[in-house]
Amino acid sequence: MKIFIYILIALSVAVIAYNVTVLNFSDILSEDSAIALIGIVCAACVIVLLSILLTSKAIEHKVKDKN
Repeated sequence: MKIFIYILIALSVAVIAYNVTVLNFSDILSEDSAIALIGIVCAACVIVLLSILLTSKAIEHKVKDKN
């Protein structure tokens, strides 16, 4: 499970990197740039949620070891 989460985080970073290359900084609100911005925000949310999941799994593991 842990390796799968790390793979998903790496894929999210790759999606962010790709979407940054698609952005048109001179016209950030054009159609293509808006889609790229949405993709960047979604991938960032995935990274945050997966980080929270990793943290909760680590806490769960420590609580199980304590008992």
